[in-house]
Amino acid sequence: MTPTREVYWNVSAVWLMYVLLIPTLVIFTYGLYRHLRLWQLGKPEQRCDLALQRIKGLLVYAFGHARILTHRYAGLFHILIFSGFAVLFTGTVVVMIHEDLGLRIMQGNFYLYFQSLALDVFGLLAILGILMAVYRRTVLKPVRLENTWQDAVIPALLLVILLTGFMVEGLRIVATQDRWGDWSPVGLFAGKALTAVFPAGVLRPIHAFLWWFHLLLVFGLIAWLPYSKLLHVFTSAANIFFRSLEPKGAMVKPIDIETAATFGVKEISQFTWKGLLDLDACTECGRCQDVCPAFATDKPLSPKSLILDLRDYLHSNGSRLQGGTIAGPGDASPLIGGAIKEETLWSCTTCMACMEECPVFIEQVPKIIDMRRYLVMEEGRFPETMQQAIRSLEARGHPYPGVAASRLDWCRGLDVKILSQVGQAEYLYWVGCSVALNARNQKIARAFSRLLQQAGVDFAILGAEEHCTGDPARRIGNEYLFQTLARQNIDMLQSRLVKKIVTTCPHCFNSLKNDYPKFGATFEVYHHSQFLAELIRQGRLKPADGLEGKVTFHDPCYLGRYNGTYDEPREIIRAIPGAQVVEMGQSREKSFCCGAGGGMMWMEEAEDKRVNNRRAEHAVESGADIVGVACPFCMTMLDDGIKARKGNRKIEVLDIAEVLRGAGDA
Repeated sequence: MTPTREVYWNVSAVWLMYVLLIPTLVIFTYGLYRHLRLWQLGKPEQRCDLALQRIKGLLVYAFGHARILTHRYAGLFHILIFSGFAVLFTGTVVVMIHEDLGLRIMQGNFYLYFQSLALDVFGLLAILGILMAVYRRTVLKPVRLENTWQDAVIPALLLVILLTGFMVEGLRIVATQDRWGDWSPVGLFAGKALTAVFPAGVLRPIHAFLWWFHLLLVFGLIAWLPYSKLLHVFTSAANIFFRSLEPKGAMVKPIDIETAATFGVKEISQFTWKGLLDLDACTECGRCQDVCPAFATDKPLSPKSLILDLRDYLHSNGSRLQGGTIAGPGDASPLIGGAIKEETLWSCTTCMACMEECPVFIEQVPKIIDMRRYLVMEEGRFPETMQQAIRSLEARGHPYPGVAASRLDWCRGLDVKILSQVGQAEYLYWVGCSVALNARNQKIARAFSRLLQQAGVDFAILGAEEHCTGDPARRIGNEYLFQTLARQNIDMLQSRLVKKIVTTCPHCFNSLKNDYPKFGATFEVYHHSQFLAELIRQGRLKPADGLEGKVTFHDPCYLGRYNGTYDEPREIIRAIPGAQVVEMGQSREKSFCCGAGGGMMWMEEAEDKRVNNRRAEHAVESGADIVGVACPFCMTMLDDGIKARKGNRKIEVLDIAEVLRGAGDA
């Protein structure tokens, strides 16, 4: 006998199921349509290129849960629930093909192994996952999670659907004495348990009732899904598919200054459609909030709350926007200053920790910069200390008002070539404002230049011709000034026939490497950590002296999360004989920001809310004698923070070029 079963055993009026399915699908489709209409309010954006790469990402991050599983407990129960319902849904499709289309596939070994055993096992795993989720919400209670009525109803509904499904299966197995029942162990157990409670004469009525009850719960869940938190089943997958495939450092998009009617985002419809999809894709997991340095230091920014506040604003103002009306000065509910407080926007360091952590690839940082652009370029409303930096950029080509140093002071006596004088060099060393104009950071340039000379590298600097890359202007929100500086720099570099650039500043590195190509730049750009590591590999730099003590390395956000460079700085340290590398509790992709990015270097902060103080504590707790950095911003921030927290210990903050130079033989 071929293994199979009767699909609609003990069920009459099956036609009613199809009648009920019609309004279920109508309600479901309308719910999705409502959201789609809201996303269409956003500006156009190309996110359909490189389809194969997008499909791969969907498989890895949506179906494979790659980012979710970085948190083991939450990742485990999520994949149990997801895989359980995915297999059960597939089993339902098999039934439809078998019964409704007349293709008899639900039989034989396929029936036994998949339609019986696999569905039982995965259904049981889904129950386990739901119980783990409930335990986490009710007992573990992570601070980042906020419980609502849906967080109680959804697990309960899913659990009842699974349990009633097993009961229906079990009652059929017992009542029909199914010879293949052993292949459905969970259902068989449920059936035997029910027969121990209820007399045989009522099993068929109970089965019929539970069958319809189970069906109504499933149809109700389907209809409710687009109106509930379960919408993320679709929106998260869509968001992953449409994620940015550009380098992370290039995710802030240029504005066409000449044609733009407005600058930045004042109204929520001025985000792109993908930016609005982001809002509905949020699963409210709070991981972004957990890693945000602003939130950790009690500033008025939570990336999670930012996205949810934008979502609430979109949903509450959607009908007005679909009608074509724009919020005016007297509108009771402005986006900026209403739903999103201005101080929230001026708390972000643009460290991108939130985006690195988000399992569904929500883009918080570009949204913050877009709203900053409106405040800066349309309203001229931003912190005074940042305004001073912008005025200095406009007048002097660097963001340090009051600085008397020139761009050549650091290299006096070093015999460093000036490009305008020598005409050509293989590499241009882009020094950067925060190195050339800061007395402490000038030591970084001196150490790096001596290492280049030691290795026989043909390099030159621009000297007085060098101006700020514009990174502070772009991150603060003055896109016009950034583009002005970028175009001036590109024209000058191209006129000097520059092909290869190396810089000691990750912010300059990111601008030159990721921002400038949008304006016609075609340079090869290296960070000095990458360059020094390669020189060591080639044998052109050979540290001879040993290094006593422990060294920890602080990963700069614009080098690590923005540009994926983590190994090279550690290679440099490990190349030094005797160096003992220790890691801080938060390192590499999970590194904690120094607090200077996003223009925050020029922001006055209360002492108890300074991000650099928190990072300095991490460095001190590591037990290191030397804190290695690879960014002049990080040097300034950590040097200040550690001095106040090291007590009687001797802890030095050194750039990796200084660490290597101090251990070298030149």
